[in-house]
Amino acid sequence: MSSMTVFRLIFLAVFLGWLVVWIMLPTKLYKNTWTPKLNSKLNSTYFSGQGTNLLLLSFPMMFIAALGCIYLHAKQQQRISYSKSIVASNRLSFLRRPALVMAPLGIVTAMELAFVAMFIALLIWSLGNYLYVSFGHLHIHKLREKVWQAKFRSVSLRLGYVGNICWAFLFFPVTRGSSILPLVGLTSESSIKYHIWLGHLSMILFAAHTVGFVIYWAMTNQMAEMLEWSKTWVSNVAGEIAAVLALAMWVTSSYRIRRKMFEVFFYTHQLYILYIVFYVLHVGAAYFCMVLPGIFLFVIDRYMRFLQSQRRARLDSARLLPCGSVELTFSKSPGLYYNPTSILFLNVPSISKLQWHPFTITSSCNMDQDKLSVAVKRLGNWSQKLCQEISSSVDRLEVSVEGPYGPNSSHFLRHELLVLVSGGSGITPFISIIREIMFESTKPNYQVPRVLLVCAFKNSADLAMLDLLLPINDTPAKISQVQLQIEAYITREEEQPIADNQKLLHTIWFKPNQLDSPICAGLGQNNWLWLGAIIASSFIMFLLILGIVTRYYIYPIDHNTEEIYHFSYFVLWDMFLLCTCIFLASSAVFLFRKKENATEAKQIQNLEVPTPTPSTGSWFHNADRELESLPHRSLVQATKVHFRARPDLKTFPVGIAGILFDCKASDVGVLACGPRKMRHEVAKICSSGIANNLHFESISFNW
Repeated sequence: MSSMTVFRLIFLAVFLGWLVVWIMLPTKLYKNTWTPKLNSKLNSTYFSGQGTNLLLLSFPMMFIAALGCIYLHAKQQQRISYSKSIVASNRLSFLRRPALVMAPLGIVTAMELAFVAMFIALLIWSLGNYLYVSFGHLHIHKLREKVWQAKFRSVSLRLGYVGNICWAFLFFPVTRGSSILPLVGLTSESSIKYHIWLGHLSMILFAAHTVGFVIYWAMTNQMAEMLEWSKTWVSNVAGEIAAVLALAMWVTSSYRIRRKMFEVFFYTHQLYILYIVFYVLHVGAAYFCMVLPGIFLFVIDRYMRFLQSQRRARLDSARLLPCGSVELTFSKSPGLYYNPTSILFLNVPSISKLQWHPFTITSSCNMDQDKLSVAVKRLGNWSQKLCQEISSSVDRLEVSVEGPYGPNSSHFLRHELLVLVSGGSGITPFISIIREIMFESTKPNYQVPRVLLVCAFKNSADLAMLDLLLPINDTPAKISQVQLQIEAYITREEEQPIADNQKLLHTIWFKPNQLDSPICAGLGQNNWLWLGAIIASSFIMFLLILGIVTRYYIYPIDHNTEEIYHFSYFVLWDMFLLCTCIFLASSAVFLFRKKENATEAKQIQNLEVPTPTPSTGSWFHNADRELESLPHRSLVQATKVHFRARPDLKTFPVGIAGILFDCKASDVGVLACGPRKMRHEVAKICSSGIANNLHFESISFNW
């Protein structure tokens, strides 16, 4: 048994144990038998009423997160053999097939559908058991309160309890540098939909919880309870404030507002900080420990992103395309590793100091060891302002970055044939894939997959996006060594325009500045190990200081005096110590690693700056004349352009359906990126069951 297998077995055992606790939590056995025994041993004077939940509900996930960093570091050091993993992967491929394709859920695989069903079953099980135990020992608050009113109150309260289960998982998908998501083959981008699902579900439950209590207070003439901030129990006012904040975030997070009014969604969603504070003040310290791991890891990630963003990234050049898009090329540390389809978040203070926007990385980490490129298409106000600034002959552009974030492996290399279907800017993640295949093709005796790229553009000028397949710098990798076929569709033009009327592709070079530094991992080359150290040290520090404060400050007040320590103050201590410990541990490690990053940055800055090159035309309107560059000639020969046409997604035996079903390879990877309708249609083709050799994956950055 290998060490990696031992790691996986430990993760599985701890996670299943954690789930068992959640399953048993609402039961009569847990409340009447387990709770008294656990509280007598774990709820000491050091942790008051939090000891049991800290051990059973907080510690397991924090342990997995810390140990997972060691596992990911070890995995990163190993060379992955895709040939060995193909058989095992194909055995489970049916679980990754699309099982449900419909709005608003999107594309849901069989595995996701199974987990959703189990999660819903957990919620129903929990609510049923909570009500069973509650109705068996119904507590009548007022003499005039009727039994049905008491039951109504109990249902409203238990809906809030069930909502806490959603909160226990809510922050894991949005932790970009998470060590937990890669353990199950996920990235923060691909799991955003889980955050959306959990957000909707928790809001429905919390809304029912809030409205239920308002109705109950109205029925029993206790509306004054809405203004109560109890000293000995939960604060109703805090819960109401949290509900209002959550409602504002919920309404503005709808798909239309996110797409049409991103700024409204973005700025309103920053209310999550206040929401967390008032939510925790409402539920209390013991329940806070139930959802602590997700919040703890999210705060670590958020603070590490803040530290990374304080450095200005060194922007070397901008390649302006005739279609209005631009490829930004940054200097990067050779030790920074990322996989194709990764994304990078950009912030340009001269445009907006608060807005961060994700863009797909188009470069290959192996091909361009000291460069990192992203593609920006002029769509919204922010990207249009960026292109305008670049075109205004500036010598330097201040840019801050977060990331890169992406998959933990180049899993697409295991396929025999790759069919890449894109629409518009959806081609950008495929550029990094093809560049990576170009690099792998230079290795002796290494079999790379054949590639069929089907891309649709509105205008012929957008064909210039294909120029990004060729890196801006000279590279030994040859596109001619890749079995590449490109089917490009122009939907709004009947023929190719005259070349003289087209804008030229040209490159702008920026002057180096001592204040800028190459993009590097926030914690250096051994990023996962240092992240594990931060998680472990900050959590241990939190437990130690919490125990000391509780034992030597809170306990004497609560038990040795006539005063009762304020219920909300317990939670304030928890939140204060959580943030303090995270800031101390993260800052110490970051500053310690900053020296190594600074030395590496100086070495890169001492390198010669490339000499600016004259502007050149895009390959697509030079296709009729002989090209001097072999890579450009190979790209032209591999491309077939269809004017006034769009990819036929449904018709069989012609169109994409016919192409996919006719694929003779035993293992065909089908990747789709672009408009939602296009991705859904391709997913339906692959899930039809007509061909068993199709393995579908959707790449979407639309939140």
